[in-house]
Amino acid sequence: MVAKTRLLAVIIFSIGLLSANFRNIPEIVTKVGTCAGNWLKLETGTRAIGMGGAHVAAGNGVYAAPYNPASIGFVQGSDTFWSKSNYVAGITHNVLGYATQLTESDFVGLHLFYMDSGDMDVTTVEQPNGFGETFSVTGLSLRGIYTKILTDRLKIGFSLKYLREQIYTTYMQSFVVDIGSNFDTGIYGMVLGMSVSNFGPQVEYKGEGLEIVVDSDLDPDEKLSRITEKFSLPLTFRLGVKNDIIGPNSEFMNMGDMHKLTFAMDGINALDYTVYGTMGLEYTWNNMASVRMGTHLGHDTAGMSFGFGLDYNRIVLDYAFVNYDVLDVTHQFGIGLGF
Repeated sequence: MVAKTRLLAVIIFSIGLLSANFRNIPEIVTKVGTCAGNWLKLETGTRAIGMGGAHVAAGNGVYAAPYNPASIGFVQGSDTFWSKSNYVAGITHNVLGYATQLTESDFVGLHLFYMDSGDMDVTTVEQPNGFGETFSVTGLSLRGIYTKILTDRLKIGFSLKYLREQIYTTYMQSFVVDIGSNFDTGIYGMVLGMSVSNFGPQVEYKGEGLEIVVDSDLDPDEKLSRITEKFSLPLTFRLGVKNDIIGPNSEFMNMGDMHKLTFAMDGINALDYTVYGTMGLEYTWNNMASVRMGTHLGHDTAGMSFGFGLDYNRIVLDYAFVNYDVLDVTHQFGIGLGF
């Protein structure tokens, strides 16, 4: 009884922190925009997006690896996922993932994320309207994942991730690590999720775009390269809970496999952002059709999200919609296949 009371107190305290709108207090100085590779924080996975991104505890497949690498510990057999997202301002990003179960307790997977800003005009001081040449900003993340089931309630996962960002003729690249866990508390059906993402060294931009022409007296090749400062990557900590309020394993209302209602909530603390939260709900009928909704708490632009999914013989079709306020709305599509 004491353990249940403590868990309830932690959840209430977390909701209070996430609901507080610290961003309205002008005296607080934040570190917003001080890290490189901000695209690493983009929400992916169509089911997760429909639930507002509250997925560190609710994830159950390779699509959820960016939130928690332990998510592939729920795969039965093999799992593949592909999604395409039309983000804001003409930006698109695509995801391709595969995970498989090696033994009863060991899982491995691969997850590829690719972002493209679309073409933009190259401009100069002399030609501010451009001169016919275009460029784009691209971001690529490729991660290898390993997850281990330690007990019937605890899963832990690790990802080694290669990332690269290209801006015209300059680039940065690095290797980083993600670590996560999924723990079934056994208390009122509460599942706790935790992850740390983008843990690695600072990055530095390099490339031809940093080269300048100089006299041969300064350099025999008549060019030197500017040296840029090193920047941190957006190290992100997530802590979340998930509970099946209605469902075959629910502690509150067991209605078999016909009806299932899942609630999830995450708290997110990124190195270059203020603490914010996400909440989501998913209703599933007969393990086949799902309707989702979610919201972001304390986020500058992201608001309500909606989505739906169909699962027929482990062929999954998903759609999600997010309102980013002044940045307009986005549409995301995903396909999953289990075998």
